[in-house]
Amino acid sequence: MFKKILIANRGEIAVRILRACRELGIGAVVVYSEADRAALHVRLADEAYPIGPSPSRESYLRIDKLIEVARRAGCNALHPGYGFLAENPALARACADADVTFIGPSATAMEQMGSKTTARQLARRAGVPTVPGAVDPLEHLDDARALAHEMGFPVLLKAVAGGGGKGMRLVATEPELAAAWRDASSEALNAFGDARLYLEKYVQQPRHIEVQILADAHGHIVYLGERECSVQRRHQKVIEEAPSPVVDARLRHAMGEAAVKLAAASGYTNAGTVEFLVDAGGKFYFLEMNARLQVEHPVTEAVTGLDLVKLQIRIAAGEPLPFTQQEVVLRGHAIECRIYAEDPDNNFFPSPGKILARRAPSGPGIRLDDGVYAGWTVPNEYDPLLGKLIAWGSDRGEALARMRRALEEFYVTGIHTNVGLFRRILADPEFLRAEIHTRWLDEWFRVAPTRSTAGPGDASEDAALLAAVLWHLSTNGASSASARPAETLSRWKLEGRREQLDRAPER
Repeated sequence: MFKKILIANRGEIAVRILRACRELGIGAVVVYSEADRAALHVRLADEAYPIGPSPSRESYLRIDKLIEVARRAGCNALHPGYGFLAENPALARACADADVTFIGPSATAMEQMGSKTTARQLARRAGVPTVPGAVDPLEHLDDARALAHEMGFPVLLKAVAGGGGKGMRLVATEPELAAAWRDASSEALNAFGDARLYLEKYVQQPRHIEVQILADAHGHIVYLGERECSVQRRHQKVIEEAPSPVVDARLRHAMGEAAVKLAAASGYTNAGTVEFLVDAGGKFYFLEMNARLQVEHPVTEAVTGLDLVKLQIRIAAGEPLPFTQQEVVLRGHAIECRIYAEDPDNNFFPSPGKILARRAPSGPGIRLDDGVYAGWTVPNEYDPLLGKLIAWGSDRGEALARMRRALEEFYVTGIHTNVGLFRRILADPEFLRAEIHTRWLDEWFRVAPTRSTAGPGDASEDAALLAAVLWHLSTNGASSASARPAETLSRWKLEGRREQLDRAPER
């Protein structure tokens, strides 16, 4: 087993990996930028090293600095988490050159899966169904136009090196194609440094369902059920569930075996996720493979009882998988909500700033993976993900009930969050019936009532504080010379006013 692991990431995923290291008795070494000097992962780590200014291109994306820290700290392994350099084969190769084990797939497997067209070619050779469309990158707009006419509109333009919805455009009719080509290629170039595009047939109202796989270095590959990821905003996942409410044992087996075949064909090792689109008739199509740990991995952990991060580390250390496919059993149902520092009532504008107060939910079946604390300032330089709230229940109904209860308990003041939005989604009849697809949430925003998404812990929490202060001033002679303006009230007195307001009887 490894002596020390360098965690080449930040935020909640750095904390998650750090905790796994601690349970395994492995030293946890972290890095931080200037913006993250006081971050939770820095406070919890055994060792922490600065790697540069706040912009990620000068810190978390600097392979040379990461390898330098690994050498200086005596780390013999590196975990990339997700995002940043997690799917960059250059980091895996740099680790190999420095005699540091990369906790993830090989650089070769990463390159095969990182290119969407190469992955599609591999899937077809392995007999895994793919969405009809281009096998190779398209050189010119005219090539895209010809293929679109052959398949029929609507079609999707997608970046060869894409992910997260970047470089993707839905084209409903031919007149839209030229502008979509220009915009998608430009966005792909800016996001990935690669402007190449390919085209595939648009599947009407598909579900996005992904299969978690684990592969060791001894030829053993297993799948750990599936996750329902159809609730998305602009191709970004918002809520995930395991298992999918619409996948039966037959479909689960077929998709799982397809995922295993694809992993075997690419010589894949460690944890990975094979993503599929599933149409209304239950036909599934390979979409892409993510060669890393997924944000939503906790829902799989909840229903399998497995620790995916520990298994990643053990696989990287050369250990065989400690169970067979037949021993994988799914139990109950789990739901995850991604908590962001953003304002849904203001076009999801990021909400960096100091967290003044925070109450984390708890109780039966509740798990919170986050990397924040009261008094910490959420930086503006990075993705605004604060953490993930996970609820487990014996069935979907109980998981939903526990998630609703946890969302009511959760609050953060000082910044906006999307917690209120989740309360609304979990009350929607279509969501409760699992009648969802990948464009369901975007359509929901267009037709949902425009009432505020804020709830306890959001703007309403600050409004309640203000009302309490004004009430206090008015009942204590605010107009008198001895009255102090609200600005001079200390934080602990404001908290006291909050407690008075909470205890006041309803009128």
